[in-house]
Amino acid sequence: MRLNLGCGFNRLEGYVNVDKSPACRPDRVVDLEALPWPFADSAAEEVRLVHVLEHLGATAEGFLGIMRELYRVGRHDARVLIVVPHPRHDAFLIDPTHVRPILPQTLEMFSKAKNREWQAKGAANTPLALYLDVDFALERTTLTLDPAWEARLARREVSEAEVHEALRTQNNVALQIDCTLRVVKPAPPG
Repeated sequence: MRLNLGCGFNRLEGYVNVDKSPACRPDRVVDLEALPWPFADSAAEEVRLVHVLEHLGATAEGFLGIMRELYRVGRHDARVLIVVPHPRHDAFLIDPTHVRPILPQTLEMFSKAKNREWQAKGAANTPLALYLDVDFALERTTLTLDPAWEARLARREVSEAEVHEALRTQNNVALQIDCTLRVVKPAPPG
């Protein structure tokens, strides 16, 4: 099964299109903040959350529950595509329904390998994967620059290094972040 969670009006062929709003005419009407989700354990080979995750989990407990559900419904090696607005872009800041900034480093907190690495280094990062017994590997991250910054980079008015520094210190440099997670589950007994 391939899930297109929070599909809105962007229904995809070959996916189970899921949304809270019946007006979107999804295949399944599901409130993703009402847990557990109505999907079987390890049923999904792919999950898409395109401009969705930033709308979910206003409380830490709610967000952690959503991450547990993503893990539960994903089969081993399932891919989870997450696309979110960059939290320092006006596209994120102006929408009152955006309740949670998401960065790649946020998603790495759900990786057991990263949690163990941090523990070995004595880092203060919260080992959420170990606390929740979930495991996602962050396989790919892509930043889409704001069109103005993309044009400046194309015209060589700024270097890649200057863009990276601006990302740390300025708003409206990156427009969105695309991340691909891979679900890591132990091999079934037998």
